[in-house]
Amino acid sequence: MIINDMHRPLEVVLAIPVRTYDIDFVGIVSNIVYIRWLEDLRLKFLDEHWQLSQQLEQRYAPVLAGTEIEYKRPIKISDRVIGHLWLSNLGRLKWTVKAEILSNNELAAVAIQKGAFISLQNGRLIKIPEELQKKYFHYHQIT
Repeated sequence: MIINDMHRPLEVVLAIPVRTYDIDFVGIVSNIVYIRWLEDLRLKFLDEHWQLSQQLEQRYAPVLAGTEIEYKRPIKISDRVIGHLWLSNLGRLKWTVKAEILSNNELAAVAIQKGAFISLQNGRLIKIPEELQKKYFHYHQIT
């Protein structure tokens, strides 16, 4: 079992199945699949730490502003894949998550995603919700 440490606030871990449709013509996971896996990890993060349904009820939602991925090694269909994602930075208006994709317990990719929250009423950026700020900064106080 992976345990959060002080460098990985609010970390989530997800076993990721490699599907036949994830594989490209040379037998490795296609680069675009990693984007879907990052989305799966962010959705797990939201399920565990900041429910999307509550955000929608309050008329705001997260938006993604950018993704950077560095591929370290190829992943094949028979590999055991585990994803890790954590909230690495929280500013006044923007958030950053970092992720690692492990294949057979070896680092296969690292990613950084940046985003913000927008008002569903006018499409403008809003401040990071106070409750999420408290949760993030509380984590830093106890580690």
